[in-house]
Amino acid sequence: MGSFDLPHSSSFKGGSEIFLRNVFENILKTYLRKNPTAKTIWELVQSLDNEKICYDHFTFRTLKVDGYGIDSLSSFFMDYGYKSGGGLDFPKKKLRVLWFSPPDVHVPKDGHGLGNGPLPRLVIAEVLVDELSPESQGIIRKYLKPEGGKQAVLSSTLGSLIWEKPTWTDFMQLAKESEFAAWTLIHGYTMNHLAFAVHRFKHRFSDIKFVKQHLEEKGFKLNSDGEILKVSQDGLLFQVSSISERLPVTFADGVTETIPASYIEFTQRQVLPKFKDVPHDEIKEFHRREAFELDNANHVMESTRFTTKF
Repeated sequence: MGSFDLPHSSSFKGGSEIFLRNVFENILKTYLRKNPTAKTIWELVQSLDNEKICYDHFTFRTLKVDGYGIDSLSSFFMDYGYKSGGGLDFPKKKLRVLWFSPPDVHVPKDGHGLGNGPLPRLVIAEVLVDELSPESQGIIRKYLKPEGGKQAVLSSTLGSLIWEKPTWTDFMQLAKESEFAAWTLIHGYTMNHLAFAVHRFKHRFSDIKFVKQHLEEKGFKLNSDGEILKVSQDGLLFQVSSISERLPVTFADGVTETIPASYIEFTQRQVLPKFKDVPHDEIKEFHRREAFELDNANHVMESTRFTTKF
């Protein structure tokens, strides 16, 4: 998956780059507003280096039914030059994931954040609804009406569900078979998590081992499924993620329960062996390990496990 070729000339298209960046800004604002612990970690990182944050990827969850799957979100971003980078399949979770590489845009030497920094990769998952039991399919289809997925990006920026809020009874029934599907039914297109690009930091957090240690010392709960520091088989991709905090939600039948919200991740991509002799100050993103790792991703997803006992 992915390509290690040198970047071509600007691939941005679809209209105003400022508009695209504003969409991301609003998706981020909604995510931080709805997830206090993630916001606290985000503010901690921001405070370390004059707000010079860079993002590796933004991740979303969808339901593959009646136009609500991956395409409902990806079509908008592909109109602006995003390209499919590859996919990962998780048969046991009845899940498919595609990731998308951003268009080439001009980034100033000190460009950072969503204003003038590198655009994040996108990771979009979809529950393969047709592979669920008839009971679970019935619950999902009861809420997701045809054609509603066209409003996916608007839903993500606002943090509002396109469909009616589910009942606690339906939510729990669905969660028995697929916690992933249940999470998506109640949270919709709100960003599931963002990942910082650790390798782009200029301060102490440029070492993911220090990130892990610092977050642990601060008392943040980290996902230890498959070890806290998740390393790809080639040793070139490192990931650390928090555990989603549980927040109260009032369901359509009046029941209020605490359920997992979103989490936050740190990703470090090492320089590829073939580029090991490139001077450090000349290293660009394309010199680094691209794509994602199946095992790492499988463990990172457990950050929203309902019965977390990490």
